[in-house]
Amino acid sequence: MTKPFAVEVGRRIRTLRRLYGLSLSELAQRASIGKATLSGLETGTRNPTLETLYAVSAQLDLPLAVLLADPDPTERPAEIHGTAVSAALLETFTDNEVTSELYRIRIRPGVTQVSPPHQHGVTEHLTVFAGRARVGPARNPIVVPAGGHAHWPADIPHIYSADDDAEVHASLTIRHHGCMTAMAFPPSACLDWQEAS
Repeated sequence: MTKPFAVEVGRRIRTLRRLYGLSLSELAQRASIGKATLSGLETGTRNPTLETLYAVSAQLDLPLAVLLADPDPTERPAEIHGTAVSAALLETFTDNEVTSELYRIRIRPGVTQVSPPHQHGVTEHLTVFAGRARVGPARNPIVVPAGGHAHWPADIPHIYSADDDAEVHASLTIRHHGCMTAMAFPPSACLDWQEAS
């Protein structure tokens, strides 16, 4: 992950935190991460992980893509790494009051990544190109073979793991209902919408 990417992510977190009127300590506490961790993210001196960014975006009630720099079609997108998953944001788009984030992901074998609940009504859709994935609700995961597809409610704890010793290559679409301006940065119109709702 390149330094400019981490710096841009940090700038976005800091801007959003201030828009929401939260102190560094308040957001760190709400996201259940250390204040030093959040400070390092905001200054760009700490590489963001998927788990940490999901924790922060959930407390701001925004899609993860809002924290990430818009993908540059002329460059290979930056990957964010979690315990088991490496993901690269490819595109964000809206369709009939649904905002979607499209990621290219890899799931490493031998470990399981647990994702906390996303915002209410969020769903995830996975298409596997290679390997076998065990994904979905933590209490009742789904095995998806190469060429298969699965979807699940992502507003409950859910997992990602490889079902065998091979790395999984897949696409993941995260669909959000509601604020259509959520992907803009800074999402001031989305904040106005949330206050009015």
